[in-house]
Amino acid sequence: MKKLIIFASLGLSAFAFSQEVKNLPDNGKQKTALIVPAEQAKLEAQKKAAEEKAKLPKPYDPKADAQADINKLVAQAKKEGKNVMIQAGGNWCIWCLRFNNFVQTTPELKELVDKNYVYYHLNFSPDNKNEKVFAQYGNPGEKFGYPVFIVLDKDGKMIKVQQSDVLEEGKGYSKEKVKEFFTIWAPKKG
Repeated sequence: MKKLIIFASLGLSAFAFSQEVKNLPDNGKQKTALIVPAEQAKLEAQKKAAEEKAKLPKPYDPKADAQADINKLVAQAKKEGKNVMIQAGGNWCIWCLRFNNFVQTTPELKELVDKNYVYYHLNFSPDNKNEKVFAQYGNPGEKFGYPVFIVLDKDGKMIKVQQSDVLEEGKGYSKEKVKEFFTIWAPKKG
């Protein structure tokens, strides 16, 4: 009988120990299993964005004399009866590059811009922040982020600052919203 009690005790102890082991902390293994897919997804998204950015045209020139360029465009706008569209941002900004590409590759939008605006990409980057130029327009990038649009009339007077997020749709831009923006701020003919 004593042997049976010892044997039963050992059996129950083994069973209890096995249950206890199942409930022991997993030393972070479970967390790692959850973190890895999330980090992997983040890395994949970053890789996709980098690949997209590499393929897009880079319209911003950090070496440009922005004030001199804008002065020339205002003179051109006056002569042609157009407004000046300044797209502020940089080649580092995926949304800036997406917008530029969207307008350039959407015939309806490109035609609308070419007909009504002289267009300029005002650089903001560590290489050239164009602080004096931005200051005269109230530093809209600090308020709204990039890209941000500054519309000047043919005399160089600022008539509109437009943040870009209201023009977005999904991972890009809304053709209808962008078309409406370009239409509303086009020079009044007649």
